[in-house]
Amino acid sequence: MTVAVPGSIAALPRVVGASLRVPLVTGERVEYANLDHAASAPCLEQVRDAVDELLPWYASVHRGAGFASQVSTRVYEQARDSVRRFLGARTGDTVVFTRNTTDALNLLARSLPRKTAVVLFDTEHHAALLPWRGPHVRRLRTPSSAGEAVLELDRALRAAPVGPRLVVVTGASNVTGEVWPVAELAAVARRHGARIALDAAQLAPHRPVDLKALDVDYAVLSGHKIYAPFGAGVLVGRADWLQAAEPYLVGGGATARVSDHGDRLGVAWSAVPERHEAGSPNVVGVHALAVACDVLGRHWEQTVAHERELLGRLRAGLKTVPGACELALFGAGHDRVDVVSFVVRGQDAGFLAAALSAEHGIGVRDGAFCAHVAVHRLTDGQRALRASLGLGTTVEHVDRLVAALRSLVTEGPRWEYEVVDGRWTPVDDQRPLPPFLR
Repeated sequence: MTVAVPGSIAALPRVVGASLRVPLVTGERVEYANLDHAASAPCLEQVRDAVDELLPWYASVHRGAGFASQVSTRVYEQARDSVRRFLGARTGDTVVFTRNTTDALNLLARSLPRKTAVVLFDTEHHAALLPWRGPHVRRLRTPSSAGEAVLELDRALRAAPVGPRLVVVTGASNVTGEVWPVAELAAVARRHGARIALDAAQLAPHRPVDLKALDVDYAVLSGHKIYAPFGAGVLVGRADWLQAAEPYLVGGGATARVSDHGDRLGVAWSAVPERHEAGSPNVVGVHALAVACDVLGRHWEQTVAHERELLGRLRAGLKTVPGACELALFGAGHDRVDVVSFVVRGQDAGFLAAALSAEHGIGVRDGAFCAHVAVHRLTDGQRALRASLGLGTTVEHVDRLVAALRSLVTEGPRWEYEVVDGRWTPVDDQRPLPPFLR
């Protein structure tokens, strides 16, 4: 099913739960305004339908003689082709399925040649910031502009030790939504003989990603960010480092042959991608991810137009909220996807998030968004609010958020709140849980 884009005859894919109604502390129910797509996007209806279609055929993947097993294996392997197309992968690139972006980046970190010099900015999400260890890791401080980021990387690579080098960069900030100059950073990396890995988790749901055009060596993303919340992610890129590395996990599937030598086992590891996909694969999650890639790839023009309209409306609306200050790395005019973080002077972010949910049926995120260095630097140590939009967002959702923030700031809440276990919560919260949780 599709939904018309405002002012356009084009159509957007629909998400599951678009008409979900949630309870308020006042006893009313309202349509849920899910403005937390950057954490986990809702499921596409096409993805849900594809999963339902597959489930009767679900069986073991690889080496199964049964017909259902052969069907599941075909589904799993064809998913690699969908991901290749979605990310514009090169002919020789490998596609390794993982659990999520964090898993994919940890896999890549375990596969680096010895003494690889790694250069990254400290504004990265923890998934990209933390896996790299050792004396050859160089973390660069937050740049004030995209141009400064390019210059800082050039200086860092000039000073990097001789040997293999890897640059790690985000496609779009999960804090500010700002799009990073990936192609320009890749050009600098090439000039210094370095490879570059792209964290596309926040960029891929909003914009096309093309490894060949960007000249990027590796890309990672999560299904739950691109409307396929079934536990699959992916690492796509050059095969040589991955082929030379010991398996990330060991077990069935990663082994081509195991032999008994008395006091030890002889193991011959599989080639990539199976080398790094030990255990029974998540065929349902991988199929969901592939379907999401195919659906998004057919709707980029409509998706970008829809999100730009909503993003402009949200940013303009926040300017009418007393004390609201939008966070930015590169400045207010820099290109960005539909992620907006902000603070409201004199207001606790956790309290505002709780009141938006309890009194207005709005879901936003508060805190430091698994990017503590970036957020604390931009807010002088405060927690922030983040509203992130996507295919499930409507004009009414955006307008409701802006109006609710203005009301909370100027008139205060309509309910009493208290801090329980470090989180703000409504006093005597009687909102009923859905029946499956009772």
